Amino acid sequence: MNSTTMPTSPDHASDAGDEFLFDNWFDPIEAGLRERVRGFIETMIRTELDEALGRARYARSAATEGSEQRPAGHRHGSRTRTLTGSFGTTEIAVPRARLSTEEGATSEWKSTALRAYQRRTRAADALIALAYLAGTNTRRVRQALAALFGGAVSKDIVSRTWRKVKTDWDAWKQRSLAEEPIVRLILDGTVVRVRLDGKATSISLLVVLGVREDGQKVLLSVKSMGGESAEAWRAVLNDLVARGLRRPEFLLVDGGAGLDRALTELWDGVPIQRCTFHKHRNLLAHAPERLHEEIGADYTDMIYASAPEEIEEKRRKVIAKWRVRHRAVADSLEEAGDRLLTFTRLPPSQWKSARTTNAIERLHEEFRRRIKTQTVLPCADTAAMLFWAPMASGQIRMRRVDGWQTIAKPIAQALDLAA
Repeated sequence: MNSTTMPTSPDHASDAGDEFLFDNWFDPIEAGLRERVRGFIETMIRTELDEALGRARYARSAATEGSEQRPAGHRHGSRTRTLTGSFGTTEIAVPRARLSTEEGATSEWKSTALRAYQRRTRAADALIALAYLAGTNTRRVRQALAALFGGAVSKDIVSRTWRKVKTDWDAWKQRSLAEEPIVRLILDGTVVRVRLDGKATSISLLVVLGVREDGQKVLLSVKSMGGESAEAWRAVLNDLVARGLRRPEFLLVDGGAGLDRALTELWDGVPIQRCTFHKHRNLLAHAPERLHEEIGADYTDMIYASAPEEIEEKRRKVIAKWRVRHRAVADSLEEAGDRLLTFTRLPPSQWKSARTTNAIERLHEEFRRRIKTQTVLPCADTAAMLFWAPMASGQIRMRRVDGWQTIAKPIAQALDLAA
């Protein structure tokens, strides 16, 4: 083979007509998909209008067939609108119509799927905002999204989208919680690196999830604080109370001393459950790696036993065993006290959701996945917004907790049922 000849691989550009990736942005697959997207959007809006008028296009109304019923309205042409979404930019024909009112007049029909003057989908705005939140500037966001949006995203659009997100964030932090039927709180924190005064600094994001009477989880608060001290957590809790949060009936915590003290000061007497997953990690941290598998097996067998009496009996045996084998493990398990088993006082259907703070842990994992390419975030407020934005934009949806069918009962009744 000639030494100047490059070997041809299956992925080599010569197999695609000697074109390189950035030579030509046109892609027939993308173009075909976008054409179908346009048809889908137009059909969806036309169907919505058909329902509002009570008839399909070109179909006769009840009034024209001899009925005394007044026509629901009439169509009058369409207008062209450019819409930008995660599918790119496309032009759609939006039908127009006048709807009859009870007073005998008419009013312009408005689609609920496509808002008035809307030029971008919510997903597109979320994509722009998240790119900005990731720590870049408006010019770089515009350049990065140019290929996807076909140049339809200007610097001004990025700035306006960012201002809207910031406004939503400020409103969300101040919203009233007086009407939220919260019966359970899940509290946990995570450490993140941000830039403060030009230097990389570790801060804590303190997160509070609420569980409503219907079992639906809802994010209540995300605050950037210097650490997880009692004072830091008390500031978070005081803000929730000031916005109308009622006294919860059950608390799930990670076991941090600062959080425990803050909760006891504010809501003394509310049942508290120490996260069993966090305690598992604590036990392993107190022992050499060669003992981890055995410790994990003993602990899991204890926590996942089927009856409160069986769990308590196994706890005594595990403590006795490891007091001989490796005392630090036994001491750590004893330190958790009865709060490690508070969940056993609830109906068994709720045990899975009442044992751990995993609902927040999963949010932490998703947050870390999204920022893993950034060793340091621009600022503390941006870190909190990055945690909040995927849920606010609907990219992350939280489901109801297991055992939600009985969670609406007051905790005292639930404890009586379990007893």
